[in-house]
Amino acid sequence: MEVDCQPEESLVSSFDEDCVALGDVKDMRLEAEAVVNDVLFAVAEMHVSQSLNSASDVAHINVETREGNRYCLELTEAGLRVVGYAFNHVDEDLSTQYHETVYSLLDTLSPGYREAFGNALLQRLEMLKQNGQ
Repeated sequence: MEVDCQPEESLVSSFDEDCVALGDVKDMRLEAEAVVNDVLFAVAEMHVSQSLNSASDVAHINVETREGNRYCLELTEAGLRVVGYAFNHVDEDLSTQYHETVYSLLDTLSPGYREAFGNALLQRLEMLKQNGQ
């Protein structure tokens, strides 16, 4: 019986592939910090919850919109969704839809966010236009 590779070689190869796959796992706490930094300019307040348990697969973000509404958001691989209507509060009975991006979520929650985002975009375009002339 002929074997194309040694059994030890296939074990090493499999181990390396597993390491690569595990390296692709996102740490949701780091993702949550990035989300906050990305849209902080367009909300009244936003921070990653320090009191709710977070893990590598879930994090919670507290956000207050420009209208003064407070939400607790859950961030997972599935996206972002509202899980409570107060900081650091998770309502287990609440069933809300997931959004792929924080922009989409905030766009549905806050007209003030939409306006701030639009104004920031216009300012950036004006700056690019001025630099291009």
